[in-house]
Amino acid sequence: MRLGVEHILFGFDHLLFVLALVLLVRDWRRVALTVSAFTLAHSLTLAAATLGFVSVPGPPIEAAIALSIVVIAAEIVNTRRGSPSVAARWPWLVAFCFGLLHGFGFAGALAQVGLPHHAIPIALLFFNIGVELGQLAFVAAILTTGAIVRRALAFRSRPALLQQAANKFHVMAAYAIGAVASFWLIERTSAFFV
Repeated sequence: MRLGVEHILFGFDHLLFVLALVLLVRDWRRVALTVSAFTLAHSLTLAAATLGFVSVPGPPIEAAIALSIVVIAAEIVNTRRGSPSVAARWPWLVAFCFGLLHGFGFAGALAQVGLPHHAIPIALLFFNIGVELGQLAFVAAILTTGAIVRRALAFRSRPALLQQAANKFHVMAAYAIGAVASFWLIERTSAFFV
């Protein structure tokens, strides 16, 4: 379980993806549904890869994970500018699809650590629980920080100005997330040719 928590909290690509999902989805109920879909999907592919049902090479998966972050960052910008697409309308569906990729990434990290051969199912279960606990802690921290900032700013500004500021912040954050993920995408893709 500890390895799962550590993997998510030090897996910056997965954290950026979850952060992008939270920025894309506005209300906490949809955040819960979206993150749950992501969890279900990556749990499926993590189990399938770890138990040997599916084998996917690591470098293309790592590049695809970076690309998934770029896509969600672009969707945040489009949504804030008034052009919501599939990701904004059905974020849980997009999170599920990309979660399948991220599960293979988790499986690659778990393969490097290794599992005890006599207890693979239970070790896999607790690794996955650890990943979820780390992810939930991260989402809770984001939502709590957002609520605190909104309350602090609500005393000083009108609701319309507060909404404009929030939209600008989301767009700036999306560009920052997209820039980092684009760098990872280029770096990971160029590793194919080295």
